Amino acid sequence: MMHHAQIAQRAFNTPLMVDPAKALAFLSGLGPRITGQEITFQGLEVETDDQTAASLPARASLFGNDLAQRHQRNGSQPYALVDGIAVIEIAGTLVHRGAWIGQSSGLTSYEGIAAQLQAVLADPGVRGIALDIDSFGGEVAGAFDLADRIRAARAQKPVHAFVAEHALSAGYVLAAQADRIVLPRTGAVGSIGVVALHTDMSGALDQKGIAVTLIHAGAHKVDANPYQPLPETVHDQMQRELEVVRFLFAETVAAGRGDRLTHAAALATEAAVFRGADAIAAGLADELADPVAAFHAFAAAPRGTTSTSRKGPQMTTTPETPIETLAPVAAAPAVPPVDVAASANPATMTADTIRAEAAEVAQVCAQAARLGVTIDAADAVTRGLKPEALRARVLADLAARSDAAGIIATAPAAVAKESPIVAAAKKTATDARR
Repeated sequence: MMHHAQIAQRAFNTPLMVDPAKALAFLSGLGPRITGQEITFQGLEVETDDQTAASLPARASLFGNDLAQRHQRNGSQPYALVDGIAVIEIAGTLVHRGAWIGQSSGLTSYEGIAAQLQAVLADPGVRGIALDIDSFGGEVAGAFDLADRIRAARAQKPVHAFVAEHALSAGYVLAAQADRIVLPRTGAVGSIGVVALHTDMSGALDQKGIAVTLIHAGAHKVDANPYQPLPETVHDQMQRELEVVRFLFAETVAAGRGDRLTHAAALATEAAVFRGADAIAAGLADELADPVAAFHAFAAAPRGTTSTSRKGPQMTTTPETPIETLAPVAAAPAVPPVDVAASANPATMTADTIRAEAAEVAQVCAQAARLGVTIDAADAVTRGLKPEALRARVLADLAARSDAAGIIATAPAAVAKESPIVAAAKKTATDARR
């Protein structure tokens, strides 16, 4: 029962980056063992024969590398090594705080992956990293930090992700950090979204004549408890939290994919799943190929020349990065200050429109910052500023700077002496007139 309580804490009332079908299959199989009775899903149908069982091991330290060192003391590496390429497997459900390397009962821990990554980077015999991915996702906790580590590893050794057959949700945020993503024809990637599960046991308790009294201090201490129906205000707060995590999800994907899949484009997928050629066209993957053949091609690259190039446009963070869709600065017309009143009335906008517009505003502000123009994204969203107005403001700022630079560049020096050549020409002309 202790394991069941731990699983319930991980599964309910917390954001998950996992394919919804897998989450429902997990609950249909293990849910009755957690709650002690059959459970139903509001507005959803689940196959009764799709059941899952799981158990969680002890915790691991975030700050040591004992997992990898334990393998090395036994004379083995915590990863497979093929022709100088280290293979790190990312499979099954991804979880935080798992004290093991590789899969355990269908789970893979973020700590285990991080330990392998650290060992790989320290091994001079490794010239490339292959992520062998087949995962429907998992927990939010720990996913983004691990994604940052994988992206940072690219600066030391090339990282290629080989999807066979799924890299969804948390699995995709890790894949997106690779230099290149290889996908089979039937492979699936994406699901850039977040889901939370809440269980309502109040009806079942009423049927059994059981009354639960929650004595608490703090108005929000028992929010989303399973003994009462979910209040609308709590539901809305959970929805807001999920939107924040989805925004961070898209931001992390964009950090790895760059111009191949921007922050706005990642949000615009609305957590859809893309397969095969559609994933390539949408910018979620780079190459359609048999992962095994593609891996052997990666490993066959001459030692010291393993390519780190990525198909398609690459992200750049240099100050010269242009703001998307903006005209050249030299052609920018004079633009008056932004008129907040000209923005659309938020009351007439849908939630999806507001989210999309907020994402675009954040992207414009981030691009402006790279050009040296500071705009507070949160303030812009609060004031209801439109992306077009912000772009015009950036153009006006850059144009003003350009004009000022031109004036400074062409102004004559106050104490500059006349050129001897010009002076001689003037003297000759004067003498001729005489």
